[in-house]
Amino acid sequence: MPEVKLHVALLRHTLSPEETVALGARLCYSKATIDDLAQKVSSRDQSAFVQKIMGMGHESVLEHASFTFGVEGVSRVLLAQLTRHRLASFSVQSQRYVSYEQGFGYIVPPKIAALGQEAVAAYEAQMDQLHIWYREWQARLGDGEGSNEDARFVLPGACETRLMMTMNVRELRHFFSLRMCSRAQWEIRALATRMHSLCMEVAPALFADAGPGCLRGGCPEGAKSCGLAAEKRRERKEWLASLEHHEKKG
Repeated sequence: MPEVKLHVALLRHTLSPEETVALGARLCYSKATIDDLAQKVSSRDQSAFVQKIMGMGHESVLEHASFTFGVEGVSRVLLAQLTRHRLASFSVQSQRYVSYEQGFGYIVPPKIAALGQEAVAAYEAQMDQLHIWYREWQARLGDGEGSNEDARFVLPGACETRLMMTMNVRELRHFFSLRMCSRAQWEIRALATRMHSLCMEVAPALFADAGPGCLRGGCPEGAKSCGLAAEKRRERKEWLASLEHHEKKG
């Protein structure tokens, strides 16, 4: 099978996530009943209030809203990084139950692609050879999942996987702070950037300042900083301005 590309879809999310977060926050500071609070929250825009709450560091209320993504065209290398985010739920395509006898999709790293077609051809030939070895082990081990579960040991980190992932807003903001940073590995940075864009379409008040730590203060990377904090802030400001312009125009 050929090279595959990243695809991310926002499958589900909490209904009215900004209102849900605002309701949780207002409940903490009000004597009103839940029904009265819910009516108040739904009757007016909660963006400014939500941003105020986040600015105060009241982040527990962000856990009431969650987003579920479908992801494909990513490598098992990425999967190993992704599952380090333990406050998330994952369902991943199984290499035990799914056979790659017809071939497997794979990711071509940009640095290899930048070396030119000869390098890419060599890389593709290696993927083909790994598939040959995989099929040889399937044949020697027999049919079914018992064969797949051991034959898969020769599959590369580049092998494509597909997954469904759910995170609440608090964890998503933490994920974006780490994985949208310039120092994050390129593949997971691309995934995080796409996820952030999808979240912005639904709940901009919750995610407008989400991203690398340098957007909200000093760079948390210390001596390993990329030195581009000012540029990253400028890019985010211009991006938000373009979104606002597009929204008004639309």
